Amino acid sequence: MAEPLFHRGPGRIFRRLGPRAQVALCQLPLTLIVAVIAVASPFAWPSLLHSPLYMAGLVLHGLLFLACFLVPWERLAHRPYLLIPVLDFAAIGFLRNGAAPLLPGLAVLVVFPVIWLSASGMLARSSLVLSFLGPFLIMLPTAVDHFPSETAADLTTVVLFPVMMLAVSLAIRFASVHLRLQQRELAEKDRELRNLLDSSREREKLLETVLDATDVGIAAVDRSGHFLVSNSRQRNFRRATGADEAIPGQGHQLIFGQDRRTLLPPDRRPIIRAMAGESFADYLVWAGEGPEQRAVSTAARPLVSEDGRLTGAVVVYSDVTGWVESLAANQELISNVSHEFKNPLNSIVGNVDLVLDDAESLPPHVAHRLLVVQRNAERLLDLVADLTASASTTLNVHPKRTDLASLVETSLSSAQASAQRSHVEIAADIPSPLWAYADPLRIGQVLDNLVSNAIKYSPDGGKVSISAEADKQWVRLSVTDTGMGMSTDDAAKAFNRFFRAESAQRAAIPGAGLGLSITRMIVERHGGSIMCQSGEGQGSTFTVTLPAEGSPPAF
Repeated sequence: MAEPLFHRGPGRIFRRLGPRAQVALCQLPLTLIVAVIAVASPFAWPSLLHSPLYMAGLVLHGLLFLACFLVPWERLAHRPYLLIPVLDFAAIGFLRNGAAPLLPGLAVLVVFPVIWLSASGMLARSSLVLSFLGPFLIMLPTAVDHFPSETAADLTTVVLFPVMMLAVSLAIRFASVHLRLQQRELAEKDRELRNLLDSSREREKLLETVLDATDVGIAAVDRSGHFLVSNSRQRNFRRATGADEAIPGQGHQLIFGQDRRTLLPPDRRPIIRAMAGESFADYLVWAGEGPEQRAVSTAARPLVSEDGRLTGAVVVYSDVTGWVESLAANQELISNVSHEFKNPLNSIVGNVDLVLDDAESLPPHVAHRLLVVQRNAERLLDLVADLTASASTTLNVHPKRTDLASLVETSLSSAQASAQRSHVEIAADIPSPLWAYADPLRIGQVLDNLVSNAIKYSPDGGKVSISAEADKQWVRLSVTDTGMGMSTDDAAKAFNRFFRAESAQRAAIPGAGLGLSITRMIVERHGGSIMCQSGEGQGSTFTVTLPAEGSPPAF
């Protein structure tokens, strides 16, 4: 038999049975009841043993049950096993009419073949016809026996009982159809779920491939510290630490602070901080020890559910060993060079001081020039110190109430000789006094940097002007030149350390690219800001914004 008895079997055990066992199982309930009646007949109704119809019914039931096992249903097409419930109508008719009037209720056994046919899902119209016609033919002999004196009860029984069986068949048919529809929907949903599962697995493989292809370690953990997602670089980091760093207190974890020797306490380790709900970036730790020790920059963001609960965190690891070592080498180089610069500069400053001690014997213009040399040598010493500070990211300012107008005047005086050599006109439009909360030494350095740059980048002459405006909270100084200018992209990078604009490089203008970087650092240490507006061939304007009185509230 190619398919099971029902469109969908009632259970996996039933579906696992062979076709013969399935047919026998469907016939078994009726056979058991008939067997009980047959066993009880000699004791309860011995006269029935002499009824040919009754005995024929018993024998037919027995033969039908044996046929369930003996007929090779699996080799036959078109489901011939449905002949069993059809012949059951005949067997029940023999039993019922042979046992009447002792056992008129045997007609109710017809419900078993009705259920079988209706639930089979096959022969839809035929099963409805048989469900009515079978009981009708079973009940018809009783009415015929009473003809022509049949009563209304006889006619009602002949019609009502078949109608009841037809109603049972319809109910089972509707229930079966509904069940099959539900099973079809379930099967469709099962297919959709399988497709989603396959798609999810493909996306998971794609995600794993993408994560493993990135050059940073990525880990997602839940609140208990178990890894949800991780890539190969993150697993390498875990191996470098000597333990599973996500589980608090598990193993001896080699995660050190920035001194590379002090083990971090558990509550300062990246994943533990992330599990606590912290959000951080550029958190530097050292993983492992000995020659294999690596510098790792970590960042974390919490995972939050729709209702705002913390469910875990994502932690990113970047191996920055090469960058840290390069930075350390760079700082060492700058420190050594700065040290070598300081000795000759100190000698220059000292000798100029000795000459100026006897300034009365010097011509006035010589004394003035020596003062300029002294001031710029001291400024050069400050620049060397700033170079060291820039490398170590430390630069101290000591702001106080300062008149910026006097600083502008001093800066222009120092730049006058350079401006004359470059044929650059210098002008200032500054109200006096112009008070700001600033460190006069550092802001003087800022002005010198901006004015000297304006002159240097105006090689063909031009004009450099300084203007200012102020309100109750801020003072703004602007240094504008009519020089070569630079592109918008270069202007955005002008404050980066060691950056040189393409226009300056083409013109072979000397410089290290540190002046504007130090200038921005000084201004930002005051709580202010600096910006650049420029265009190629259109000159540049640098605007410094400083607090007018006291540090800004957010500083």
